[in-house]
Amino acid sequence: MATKPSIPKGTRDFSPVEMAKRNYIFDTIRRVYALYGFQQIETPAMENLSTLMGKYGEEGDKLLFKILNSGNFLSGVEAEELNGEGTNKLAARLCEKGLRYDLTVPFARYVVQHREELTMPFKRYQIQPVWRADRPQKGRYREFYQCDADIVGSDSLLNEVELMQIVDTVFSKFGIRVCIKINNRKILTGIAEMIGAADKIVDITVAIDKLDKIGLEKVNEELAAAGLSADAIEQLQPIITMNGSNADKLSTMRQVLSASEIGMKGIEECAFVFDTLQQLGLKNEVEFDLTLARGLNYYTGCIFEVKALDVQIGSITGGGRYDNLTGIFGMPGLSGVGISFGADRIFDVLNQLDLYPKETITGIEVLFVNFGATEAAYCMSLLTKVRATGIRSEIYPDTAKMKKQMAYANAKQVPYVVLVGENEMNEGKLTLKNMTTGEQQLLSVEEMIAVLRS
Repeated sequence: MATKPSIPKGTRDFSPVEMAKRNYIFDTIRRVYALYGFQQIETPAMENLSTLMGKYGEEGDKLLFKILNSGNFLSGVEAEELNGEGTNKLAARLCEKGLRYDLTVPFARYVVQHREELTMPFKRYQIQPVWRADRPQKGRYREFYQCDADIVGSDSLLNEVELMQIVDTVFSKFGIRVCIKINNRKILTGIAEMIGAADKIVDITVAIDKLDKIGLEKVNEELAAAGLSADAIEQLQPIITMNGSNADKLSTMRQVLSASEIGMKGIEECAFVFDTLQQLGLKNEVEFDLTLARGLNYYTGCIFEVKALDVQIGSITGGGRYDNLTGIFGMPGLSGVGISFGADRIFDVLNQLDLYPKETITGIEVLFVNFGATEAAYCMSLLTKVRATGIRSEIYPDTAKMKKQMAYANAKQVPYVVLVGENEMNEGKLTLKNMTTGEQQLLSVEEMIAVLRS
């Protein structure tokens, strides 16, 4: 017996119903992005490895899927090199390309490569899959879609405000209650300076970013393992566990970081964003969260993360300001800020909460039963008129038993079936059957269209 085929761990097949749901997600996000003036681009699934390496920190580099060079990729490699310990060095020789880890670094490469063609500020959105060699688990996949929006060429904090409006609008349309968490990497840098561990900023942010996942005790253990003194860790405790309103937290941090120029700048940036959002009246909760660090090293200003309130799952949207990203490609001084919706996690949340509008996952709206060649030819002309009005419809392709055709309609959850026999053709009409109630009506094609439209 042949072995049943399978797919790689961390990847998934999607059925027609699942694809209808996913397209609902993509289309909703796409419409909101367009509403705010963003334009769509696409970049290749694979990038030169030199483009990707070193942009996500040491941890991120390990999660890059590398692609073996085409042809004789072992050409020029000695046997002792294959058995040696220099894995990364060897990989660099065998692999010149890699699958993209996210959409932000390819976007930075795109901006630098096409800078002469772009009008600044440039607002782009991008909806494409990315790949990470991560350990698969609930809500985490090796292949997944991101839905990014970025603005480059502007330092204005109004961009941060608009991105939070986009987040609020998208999740309001989905019917998902969320908490939008905001912090600032400048504040985190100021905290590191205050405790005398400025050189440990990356270790500190990576550790406290895990507070929700591993708890305070484990975070403190990681901080100690990173080389922070007991005194420095002690100074961090009231900051990490701080509570109260956004205004209260900002007021406390103004006192704590009064001697840190960069820390105070981060506080003022956050204050502007919170004050402006409060005036605009978002539908979802917005929270100043000092434990939010975002693991990626290229963020330099405000950082964002979105948590679903009614489902236990990781972050479903994230992003932030990255002032220096294009500098790594030879274009310094270009500021950018962006967000990324985790489409796959949003898919899981909508499934768990059963929030998909019925019409978005319905396939065809009406099935024409096939009673024979003459009847099928008559139905085909009717189908042309029906489809011209935008009603999703099909005819059963074979002259099969009525029971089989009805079973097909039920399996696809078709709400209406059209029956056309000799009597209907003589009268220039059709019989429309409601598959839920069983009610049948003798109608003209125009009358049937009106019923389906209503």
